[in-house]
Amino acid sequence: MSAVIPIFEVDYEQPAGSACDTRHAWARVPHEPGPAERQQLKDRIRRLLKERNAVMVSHYYVHPDLQDLAEETGGIVSDSLEMARFGRDHPARTLVVSGVRFMGETAKILSPEKRVLMPDLDATCSLDLGCPIDEFSAFCDQHPDRTVVVYANTSAAVKARSDWLVTSSCALDIVRALKDKGHKILWAPDRHLGGYIQRETGADMVFWSGACIVHDEFKAFELEALKKEHPNAKVLVHPESPADVIALADAVGSTSAILKAARELDAREFIVATDNGMMHKLRTLNPGKLFIEAPTAGNSATCKSCAHCPWMAMNGLAGVAHVLETSANEILVDPALATRAKLPIDRMLAFTAAIKSGQPAGALVPHIGAA
Repeated sequence: MSAVIPIFEVDYEQPAGSACDTRHAWARVPHEPGPAERQQLKDRIRRLLKERNAVMVSHYYVHPDLQDLAEETGGIVSDSLEMARFGRDHPARTLVVSGVRFMGETAKILSPEKRVLMPDLDATCSLDLGCPIDEFSAFCDQHPDRTVVVYANTSAAVKARSDWLVTSSCALDIVRALKDKGHKILWAPDRHLGGYIQRETGADMVFWSGACIVHDEFKAFELEALKKEHPNAKVLVHPESPADVIALADAVGSTSAILKAARELDAREFIVATDNGMMHKLRTLNPGKLFIEAPTAGNSATCKSCAHCPWMAMNGLAGVAHVLETSANEILVDPALATRAKLPIDRMLAFTAAIKSGQPAGALVPHIGAA
């Protein structure tokens, strides 16, 4: 007889004007194994990965066990784009994606010939949930003169409706290049990240009203109080956070940028405003430094996530072992939809590859009105 897995509703005040009410979303609490069972599960997963010609790709926000096991077995811990790109280039025939559903979809779009499995197919994202394709398409139709730029935290269908895909690490460069070529931007779904990009680039942008369930809850007034308790601490902030939190940052950026800042800034203490799953990697790579979670508490708090995504928390060792044994929870994307969704992804990949190689990436962006 299987154990009953607890289910809880995600208490989240939906941003005003959003089309999808995620207050009715829910998540599961995965089984937390004891020390002996944990080791047994890890050994089983190592064996199954070899037997199934599979590799693990894990996000920074999932349980430390899944991060460590991915790296110990030749996989990767990274952000969503690098997870998908690594899976595409790796010779394994099966990818086990520990993260949320849009990450599995992106991996499948880039690796259609591979089997993509996830510990729990119901692990999702408030940004994805809050941007349903029908309402988003109607919003795009209201602004036909705008170039549609969407964040990676979206469904395959929303990606297929876009012109460009971006991540938090390349969004500034791509939007700046689009602005320089005369493009007006329709941005979705995270309004905080969009607002940050608009402030930094001066681009003409209209916004879909979405927010991350975790980053939306960081509180500037609580952060200011914490800074007074730790006057020598540097503040690292993910740009999905509210503008008044970003204004207090010493460094703003993606998960990889936060890791870089923690390594390079001249400080021994850091206050970190992103999902607390990042703390494991930050502490592992920076022994001797103190990392403090930015506060989500306060009288105005509405989210019970405690700076950790409840859907990321649905990933566990038992789930990984189960899908490797049974091939359950396979991510499937309609091939026609995947073909359309791959176009904006490929544009982003070409743009970021040009930057990395020192080439003029802006040349990949057409002037508005150009054929």
